[in-house]
Amino acid sequence: MAYLALSRRAFLDIQGIESYSIEKWGAKVANDYIESIEAALNLLRENPQLLRTKQTIGDSLSFYRVKQHFLACALFDKEIYVLTVKHGAMDLPNRIREMEPQLLMEADMLHKAHNAKRS
Repeated sequence: MAYLALSRRAFLDIQGIESYSIEKWGAKVANDYIESIEAALNLLRENPQLLRTKQTIGDSLSFYRVKQHFLACALFDKEIYVLTVKHGAMDLPNRIREMEPQLLMEADMLHKAHNAKRS
C-alpha cells in the first residue's frame, strides 16, 4: 500500500468543495461527493498506478479524476502527495501550469518531511 498525504492546499480545496456543495446542492449531495473523494484517495493508496500524467496539463504531475474534479498529485516511488483538487471546468491546463512550480516545491517539502520522520 502506498503512502498518501494531502497538502494543506488540497485539504483546503476539499473543504471548499464541501462548503460549495452544501450551499449549492445540500448536505447529502456534499457528503456523497466528499465520500467519492475519500474513496478515490483510498483506491490510489492501493493502486498508485491509476494516476495518469497528462502532458497537456502538467509535465511533472499525475492526475486522477473524481467526478468533476481532478486530484493533482506528485508521485515519489510509493509515496503520493495530493497537492491540489481542481474542477475540470476550469482552464485546467493553464491553471496547473501556473501553479506547477509551487506545487512541485510543496511536494518536495512534503516528501523530505515524510522521509525525515521515517529516519
